[in-house]
Amino acid sequence: MEKKLTVTIDGQEVTATPGQTILEVAQDMGIYIPTLCHYSKTTNVGACRVCVVEVENARSYVASCCAPVTPGMVVRTDTPAIRSAQKMIVELLWSSGDHNCLTCEQNGQCELQNLVYWLQIEKPRFKIEPPGYDMDDSNTMIHRDLNKCVLCGRCIRACNEIQVNEVLDFANRGSYAKVGPAFDADYIDSSCVFCGECLQVCPTGAITFKQAKFAGRPWELKKTRTTCAYCGVGCQMDLYTKDNKIVKVMGNREYGQPNEGSLCVKGRFGMDFVSHPDRLKKPLIRYKKDEALQETTWEEAYTFIADKLKAVKKANGPDSIAGLSSARVTNEENYLFQKFMRAVVGTNNVDHCARL
Repeated sequence: MEKKLTVTIDGQEVTATPGQTILEVAQDMGIYIPTLCHYSKTTNVGACRVCVVEVENARSYVASCCAPVTPGMVVRTDTPAIRSAQKMIVELLWSSGDHNCLTCEQNGQCELQNLVYWLQIEKPRFKIEPPGYDMDDSNTMIHRDLNKCVLCGRCIRACNEIQVNEVLDFANRGSYAKVGPAFDADYIDSSCVFCGECLQVCPTGAITFKQAKFAGRPWELKKTRTTCAYCGVGCQMDLYTKDNKIVKVMGNREYGQPNEGSLCVKGRFGMDFVSHPDRLKKPLIRYKKDEALQETTWEEAYTFIADKLKAVKKANGPDSIAGLSSARVTNEENYLFQKFMRAVVGTNNVDHCARL
């Protein structure tokens, strides 16, 4: 049986599991500890220090996201000294970048903005000095503005530990530190596969959806959980829509399986076809050769297809017919298609686009 230990957080005694961090135990208790660099399923690094707490008999404040609980530990998360330290940290982060919420795409969904508001900071006591980096607007999917980067490292850990693409890392030191691909390359010139994992985990407006810019504020978007239709894996994702158009796509982390919040480049960025003007929305039939396609009903279209298949099968046999299935439908639909070809048409001439 797994051993347990007892700790006290904000006067509440609780049983914890060895190996749990102070932050994890506090979250289980419903106690809020602010975080910025912390991201579950990646290494705990304690880079931002926003999550500091007081631990009895400790020499200094402790980063709760990294510190494991010990037997008899006494923790205080809400003291004037802790709030003062957290305010100082957030003010320093605020002053070191170009965090203009008026034009930022993450306005209303920015974790740094939320911390400023939660800590009731009206203005930073330090002079705001953005680093003056050039924008990375080199590709059609991801917009990168390192002037808004707080060096939390979440994009690096997501790229290296979740997706294992190992494209991003820190470069330089001190006030010259920055995040990016090797040799300070733009995304388009790097080994990036544009999965967008870095975009999903970024807590500020440093990495954003390029196609979502000026398409709608976060509070204007409707979130709908759905299943990605690009292959049969069944990845869960959230569609953010406005005026019945998809603005952006995020992986759904709450549902978990099978993708645990991650998406490929097609699932995250390949949704333009939904509202594309060339998309067919009604069936079309060409009754005679060289005749223009005519709009029709689904019932008439299905009858037309069935009659043609029957005529070909009767004249040339079932093996004169072949079927090609798609990776853009579910496994169940692909199964039904091959069943239709074998049991109804009577041929084994069936293939799948992902195999070709």
